[in-house]
Amino acid sequence: MRVRWGIAGPGRIAATVAAEFAHLPDAELVAVGSRSLDRAQAFAERFGVAQAYGSYAELFAADVDAIYLATPHGQHTELALAAIEAGKALLVEKSFTTTLADAEAVVAAARSRGVFCMEAMWTRFLPAVTHLRELVATGALGEVRAVYGDLLAFREFDPSDRLFNPALGGGAVLDLGVYVISFAQQFLGTPALVHAVGGLFPNGVEGEVGILLGWPDGRYSTQAIGFTAPGPGRQVVAGTKGWVEVKPRFHRAEDLSVHLLGEPAQELSFPKTGAGYSHEFAHVGECLAAGLTESPVMPLDDTLAVQQVMAEVLSQLGR
Repeated sequence: MRVRWGIAGPGRIAATVAAEFAHLPDAELVAVGSRSLDRAQAFAERFGVAQAYGSYAELFAADVDAIYLATPHGQHTELALAAIEAGKALLVEKSFTTTLADAEAVVAAARSRGVFCMEAMWTRFLPAVTHLRELVATGALGEVRAVYGDLLAFREFDPSDRLFNPALGGGAVLDLGVYVISFAQQFLGTPALVHAVGGLFPNGVEGEVGILLGWPDGRYSTQAIGFTAPGPGRQVVAGTKGWVEVKPRFHRAEDLSVHLLGEPAQELSFPKTGAGYSHEFAHVGECLAAGLTESPVMPLDDTLAVQQVMAEVLSQLGR
């Protein structure tokens, strides 16, 4: 099945993703939409896209099979609901929405309409992380008891930048926290306890956060995120039979260090194709070919669980 894609929002991440279609034999980027026809046309010319539209409504009405929603977080809900109403399969850039209520509304609409919908958590589809999930599934690590790590990325505070603009879903939680929380959630499930501490920038947007997630049987995850200091960006998955380090930077992982009890350490490398985003698009194509409306790797229930944790973190920080 060859999937015809349209991109909504010709920004920075859309430009990175557009280049990935060269690695996707069963997918084609055929349309782009923006609130600005000039921006859409410039994007289309740059990447050889056949159709450019000056409104999202025109894009959703176009002859495309699937939409990649690449606008800022704050615009996701309205546009996702419109794309679903148009019957288009949907890949929504993370964070899925800015609130749990909005995420629940989008998920309910997709399920009611029977339309495929998935959060674009590309890290889950990288070959290295796929191999790590396979190790866990086979019992090689025993029972996973802890996941810990960080995603620290220093950025100069600029209240006009999307990363720090509360109206556009700015802040460390929605931009960085979604990665670490989703990473832990895929191995440990949804936590029963969430505890967060952190600091805010002068405009009230969180700049750095420490997160403790807990489960009733003692399993835990500790995570650090922030724009105020640099950091390695690694994760460790620790089980009763061994542990694996996902080497920096884990969210675009290629290298694993595997340490099993009684065995020599293994240093494994899993190169990604292109920049790495093609893997999630290939997965969407496989799901659509199989007639699925949700991904078995990034199901909507996982998206809702992560949104719930982020909402609690933000609440504890006074956001």
